Amino acid sequence: MRIMLLLCWGLVPCFLGAYHYGPGQAQLKLDDVDQRIKAAQAAGKQGDWEQAVQLYNDALPLVPADRVKEAQKLRLERNKAMMLNGQLPDAYLDLQALLDELQAEPNPDAELLKEARSAMANAEYYVTWTLRLEGVGKEGWEPIIESARQNYRLLAENAAESGKSDELKEQQENLEAVIRLANLDLTDLQGMPIPKQCKCKGCCNGVCNSKKKGKKKGAGKKKPKDNRGASSGPPPDKRGS
Repeated sequence: MRIMLLLCWGLVPCFLGAYHYGPGQAQLKLDDVDQRIKAAQAAGKQGDWEQAVQLYNDALPLVPADRVKEAQKLRLERNKAMMLNGQLPDAYLDLQALLDELQAEPNPDAELLKEARSAMANAEYYVTWTLRLEGVGKEGWEPIIESARQNYRLLAENAAESGKSDELKEQQENLEAVIRLANLDLTDLQGMPIPKQCKCKGCCNGVCNSKKKGKKKGAGKKKPKDNRGASSGPPPDKRGS
């Protein structure tokens, strides 16, 4: 019995070593990912979106390959931060890829799919705004704003089916904002403050910060606005950072 106990005791370091270099390493990576995500969320609350994006980018390679859902959630939050960090085109493209991935899954996470669709619709809204300011013709931006309309419509239908009245109202307002943006005269759009999401670093879809236009002076009386003019855009995403 004593020999057996000694043998078992002697094997403890082996088991600890096996755990440390096996499952233990995976857990250490997950702990590191969690710390970076919390730091990114804190940076976002302080408005430091550049730092938030960097922390999300640092965390993504550390997510184990079999943690697909966690990686998708992380990409979603990273893309939201990128839109507020002057990286709208990159966020738009990755949100397209992410939404396609989720829709291709046989049983996608319903909440994650909803959040990705909402972020995609927001990105499409601001990409349309940017393209219109750039002078792109209707044939260039109309398919994008139409996709935003369809995404907001699906979100509104899902909210109605689930009985979420506040969410339904929000998505209906988003639909109205999309229609206003599509129908707004370009001159009026140029006279509005550019949303933060459209203020890209360098050039965003060909629209440079130096080309931003403020409200024109001496333009006469201001046109009356409703509670959600096109300039307000979709409401801020209340989830994540």
